[in-house]
Amino acid sequence: MADSRPYDLFRDWYEEACRSGLAMPNAMALSTVAADGSPSSRMVLLSSFDPGGFVFHTNYESRKGREISGCPLAALLFWWEALNRQVRIEGTVERTPPGESDAYFSRRPRGSRLGAWASDQSRPLASREELEARFGKVEELYAEGPIPRPRHWGGYRVVPHVFEFWEGREDRLHDRLRFHRTPEGWESVRLYP
Repeated sequence: MADSRPYDLFRDWYEEACRSGLAMPNAMALSTVAADGSPSSRMVLLSSFDPGGFVFHTNYESRKGREISGCPLAALLFWWEALNRQVRIEGTVERTPPGESDAYFSRRPRGSRLGAWASDQSRPLASREELEARFGKVEELYAEGPIPRPRHWGGYRVVPHVFEFWEGREDRLHDRLRFHRTPEGWESVRLYP
């Protein structure tokens, strides 16, 4: 783990996870903080990443969206069990530009696009039948032609200021390498396991 550039190291590990046969190497835990300071975590899917950050998509009015609006900080955690590796990322969160969200939305499966319209994500739901009825109405509404992206749905980019790479080793002598962004660039330090 001598690479001093965290994005390159992440890319290498991510590509290896993709080649390993894992069902969802892009699954990551996203942690946010509520207005009262309580943390919450959930699994989301990484849509893309580059040196500008790590992108995922969701309903802006969901619990995570509301928490990000109140406190635009988040933590991400990737766990690739088959490789005995994890990557922790901490950073600020910003919305992606509408054009990027439109492009991603248009590539999603039709059912997922309809579901984005049908679901009031994180809000109380009286019954499964109510959700299915809403989906049916949206499906009827967009039976022909394109399905536009809802204004309440789009991307978020987590812009890292901390990376931690962890690789399991025998006798619990794990490798841990932490990168912290400074005005001059990335500084790294090895941590005790």
